[in-house]
Amino acid sequence: MSDTSLSNLPEFSVTELSAALKRTVEDQFAFVRVRGEISGLKFHSSGHVYFDLKDDKAVLNAVIWRGNVGRLKVKPQAGMEVIATGKLSTYAGTSRYQIIVEQVELAGLGALMMLLEERRKKLAAEGLFDVARKKKLPFLPEVIGVVTSPTGAVIRDIMHRLDARFPRRVLLWPVAVQGEKAAGEVAAAIAGFNAFDGKRMPRPDLIIVARGGGSVEDLMAFNEEAVVRAAAASTIPLISAVGHETDTTLIDFAADVRAPTPTAAAELAVPVRAELLAQTLDFERRFVRSFVKAMEDRRRHLAQLVRVLPRAESLFAGPRQRLDTASDKLQHALRRNLQIHEVRFNRAGAQLRDRILRDRLSVAAERVGALAKRAERAERSRLGEARRHLDGLARVLDGISYRAVLERGFALVRGEDGTVRRRAGAVKNGEGLTLTFADGEAKVVAGEGGTKPGKKKRGTDQGSLF
Repeated sequence: MSDTSLSNLPEFSVTELSAALKRTVEDQFAFVRVRGEISGLKFHSSGHVYFDLKDDKAVLNAVIWRGNVGRLKVKPQAGMEVIATGKLSTYAGTSRYQIIVEQVELAGLGALMMLLEERRKKLAAEGLFDVARKKKLPFLPEVIGVVTSPTGAVIRDIMHRLDARFPRRVLLWPVAVQGEKAAGEVAAAIAGFNAFDGKRMPRPDLIIVARGGGSVEDLMAFNEEAVVRAAAASTIPLISAVGHETDTTLIDFAADVRAPTPTAAAELAVPVRAELLAQTLDFERRFVRSFVKAMEDRRRHLAQLVRVLPRAESLFAGPRQRLDTASDKLQHALRRNLQIHEVRFNRAGAQLRDRILRDRLSVAAERVGALAKRAERAERSRLGEARRHLDGLARVLDGISYRAVLERGFALVRGEDGTVRRRAGAVKNGEGLTLTFADGEAKVVAGEGGTKPGKKKRGTDQGSLF
């Protein structure tokens, strides 16, 4: 190809070419159904869902926008084989083509049954279907809560059957029984009935979860884990009446009783009033007959006993005689018994007086001993206080005594006559002096260096006394 022909080719920018490819793919594959296995499943925080559809030879990117996630009939799961419906498009950012999924379906009924069987095994392993969890239905509930669609024939069938058998108060919790919101509404209704406290609204004694027949896909809401767990957690007995007799959903395993139809659920909920009345009347007749017969039998038996009983005089003659004899003996026995007790009483009184005297002497001795101990403790206390007072006076005397001054290096000077010489002028030359120190006394003679009062000069040496 020449350079001239190449130069005549149109020139695209990357964005223009990507947009052209996008229009071509979207126009050519505006609406497609693709079958494949889900892998690389990712629920993004933005609400979008990303995954790959693959078979044994190819892989196709797929995305579900946040607005379509809530409308899906089947929630995507890794490894699930599905049929994805949507349109093909391209993503210019990575030069990839992808399918924008609007709906997801299981690829065939077998795959759906396999999914439900795996879910059933999982919930059964948790013990949600155990027979020990099942609660007994009340014989005659006062209030029945019904979870179903308010516009369908199911609620009319239930009400008609209840009216025919035994009218009861019914609380209807309207829910969607099919579609994307059904599972959440049914689970919330079961939990809501259980949350009633009986103040504003009466708490149901029995719950019926009902829906008419339909395809497996139509009944999928009653196979969701949220509904099954809500039914298993219900403290109120629950009857599952979903679909026809041949339809089976996972809520049937978690419910306390499964009814083949909604009408059968109403029959299980209440007995037949007319039959109860007839049975009650029959019981009443049987009771009356039994009572009358029993009274007649007892009357005949009593009449027979009366005929064979002896006369009253013969019955009481012997006891009367024994009573007279016992009365005579009783008078003598009472006097003798009184004498015996009088002697015992006098003896006990004497013993009691002696014991009281001993007790009083013992108490007096104890009081004297206690007073002696108190006097001894008081004497010791006074001696201790006097000793502490004397010790305090001794410490005060030591504090004001001149001997404490001598301990600091001073000496007490006495003359020959024993008087204290407090001034140097009072000491005569050649006078014998006694110096008292802390550890003893010393005899000295005053030398000539002594001065007399008034003649002491400032700055001159006073001289030595020794």
